[in-house]
Amino acid sequence: MIEATSCGGVVIFRGKILLLYKNYRNKYEGWVLPKGTVEEGEDYKETASREVLEETGVNAAIIKYVGKSQYTFSIPDDTVTKEVHWYLMMSDNYYSKPQWEEYFVDSGYYKFHEAYHLLKFSNEKQILELAYDEYLRLKKSNLWGNKKYF
Repeated sequence: MIEATSCGGVVIFRGKILLLYKNYRNKYEGWVLPKGTVEEGEDYKETASREVLEETGVNAAIIKYVGKSQYTFSIPDDTVTKEVHWYLMMSDNYYSKPQWEEYFVDSGYYKFHEAYHLLKFSNEKQILELAYDEYLRLKKSNLWGNKKYF
């Protein structure tokens, strides 16, 4: 068994959530949240920020740690157990540019209910719910977008 750690972000701008669409060799891969593998010498926040920037072109500010998800998948001759650490993040505009090298062919910001139904993986749906609840709590308290908060 191989253990791997990734970090990612639930990026929000004006109440909408940033998603990526992956299409590998014309095979439907689905809509996902941006995330990627921790590199040597990086902490989890640095990884989350870097991966969001690399995969979406968005330089988002980290607001708060949301939680982690876990899943396993098979590769030839082994099984990978992956742990993903997620952050609520804020963008300052609707710009995004999917990373073609990683087979992301589309990206965009979606309302919560659209994003929830577009997401392929149930563990990412759960993280989206946690992150969006926190976003609504911060917004209600007039802390969302307040530079003093983060």
